[in-house]
Amino acid sequence: MGDASAIQKVLEIIRAASRESAVVVVISAMSGVTNKLVDAATQSEAGNCGSVEMIFRELRSRHHAVASALIHSVAVQSRINREVEQIFQEGERLCQGTALLRELTLRARDSISSLGERLSAPLVAAALTECGVASEAIEATELIETDSCHGSADPRMDPTREKCESRLRPLLQKGVVPVVTGFIGATAEGVLTTLGRGGSDYSATILGAALDADEVTIWTDVDGLMTADPRLVPGASTIPEISYREAAELAHFGAKVLHPKTLSAVTQCGVPLWIRNTFASERPGTRITPSGPLTDGGVKGLTAISDVALITVGGAGIVGVPDVLGRTFATTAAVPANVLLISQSSSQNDICLVVASAVAERTLQALHREFALDLAHEKVEHITLDPTVAIVTVVGKNMRGSATVGRTFTALGRENLNIIAIAQGSSECNISFVVSKQDVRAALHTAHQEFQLGVLESRALPVQSAGVDPAAWHYDPEQQRTASAD
Repeated sequence: MGDASAIQKVLEIIRAASRESAVVVVISAMSGVTNKLVDAATQSEAGNCGSVEMIFRELRSRHHAVASALIHSVAVQSRINREVEQIFQEGERLCQGTALLRELTLRARDSISSLGERLSAPLVAAALTECGVASEAIEATELIETDSCHGSADPRMDPTREKCESRLRPLLQKGVVPVVTGFIGATAEGVLTTLGRGGSDYSATILGAALDADEVTIWTDVDGLMTADPRLVPGASTIPEISYREAAELAHFGAKVLHPKTLSAVTQCGVPLWIRNTFASERPGTRITPSGPLTDGGVKGLTAISDVALITVGGAGIVGVPDVLGRTFATTAAVPANVLLISQSSSQNDICLVVASAVAERTLQALHREFALDLAHEKVEHITLDPTVAIVTVVGKNMRGSATVGRTFTALGRENLNIIAIAQGSSECNISFVVSKQDVRAALHTAHQEFQLGVLESRALPVQSAGVDPAAWHYDPEQQRTASAD
């Protein structure tokens, strides 16, 4: 959804899909638009009305240019421009109110940041109709009912199913393609919410589950889930098929092609999920299914998270400190800080936990306050922070009973790579270890070679081993997503 030419590719994909089956399209904002809108909201809170005006002027120009390029009917173009202008005026009023109060509420932030999707949907629907595909733009506030957690809302599936059946099913039966705004929903009272940045693919799986779709396809700018970050591992290739659990592990530990919550909606109903490349639609992409390939096992992919920090709570006297783990987790939860990895020695002398860099200092200070008396009496000897680490994760199936752990660490040992901490998931789908940031590339490359990930995949699907743009590994939360229903 970068510009008119990119949207034209989207239209071709939708048109081809609509010839084969009934299709629901979930659309995102044009690339960069949500970032601009969030900036406008922030500038409004600071009272920088001039900056807000410039942002809206630029966005107006961009959307009108796309409308002119895609829609040739003067009457339709005029109608769409009026709809677009109404949305912009609504956004400007929200920003003016924010500037007046000098307060950006979560509700206002959701309303402003959601404007991009609301601008895209009518443009795409009109362009589809003009190229012969009957379509209708629909705001997801009519379809997806959520809780009231602004900025990261979760769907209430029962009412969402009812709304989707009553609103979308009749259109599908008439051969009309609904073009639904991604990223947004609404509470039972009708208050707009957002599903979190990158939430358009989450919207697609919510609608796919609600409609009991045959499959959901996420159209993005990469070929699918990769065996590793191709910027760090040149031999990385596309994973042809993978299970829900493995894909969720990859998403959680850094493979940002997927919004972390995307799979939660389809897991309960078993709808297959595809990830495919908008700009190379002939490539098969990655298929995500409940159990993955039937004869499959072993390592599927590697991920790494570098923007993390390691906090260690330790000392010989820590064994005598009551409920150290409980107090540690309660303290980090109150920050709030999501613990990405935890490792504890059997002697309980050291507890290591990894959190995001953004909350590391706050977490450290909170732990110092919680254990102040224990530190004073030297029961806890130190609480330290190391910001120079990264997490590397090996993801696959049935790894507890295999030689995966031994092979991984033997290979790393041969390269003299130091492992700082280790954790293995009870799901048998991941092994995570902490290394120095400077060793991430070498660790990924070594493990990738050890398990011959690129070699195995390229033998299975030669077309998938075609060149991958390394820059494309990073997930763009505003890329278009398509949900195919029925």
